[in-house]
Amino acid sequence: MDTGARLRSAGNGEGGIRGGPSGNLYVVLHVKPHELFQREGDDLICEVPISFVQAALGAEIEVPTLSSKANIKIPPGTQTGTVFRLKGKGVKNVQGYGVGDLHVRVHVEVPTHLNAAQRAKLEEFAERCDPNVNPQTKSFFEKAKDLFR
Repeated sequence: MDTGARLRSAGNGEGGIRGGPSGNLYVVLHVKPHELFQREGDDLICEVPISFVQAALGAEIEVPTLSSKANIKIPPGTQTGTVFRLKGKGVKNVQGYGVGDLHVRVHVEVPTHLNAAQRAKLEEFAERCDPNVNPQTKSFFEKAKDLFR
């Protein structure tokens, strides 16, 4: 069931006028939000943080599902916002037409505090990087100039 669904209980409403039969009782459902999952129909969406290293090098991570846990493979170079689909790990359809999917959206966490060794390694990495490797790192203004050429 989902928010807004109505349940009808025939004959359990108020009595009719002048001794007429009782009407129907309708119950409108309001589903409490889940702390981990957002619902879209029979599908669920879950946001999972991954480390910078897991995103860059790839990893296998464990993610929550409604019934247990599942593993997903994070390919090297995964970006924030990438969505992975776990078929059949969503909500069971009320009419019995199957089960929705679980969509896992990853969020890459960038370290906020680095020690001296970590900082030195990242600076060395930055020096070895080709500036043309990630063209999406162009500034907004550089992209705008490219559009109007």
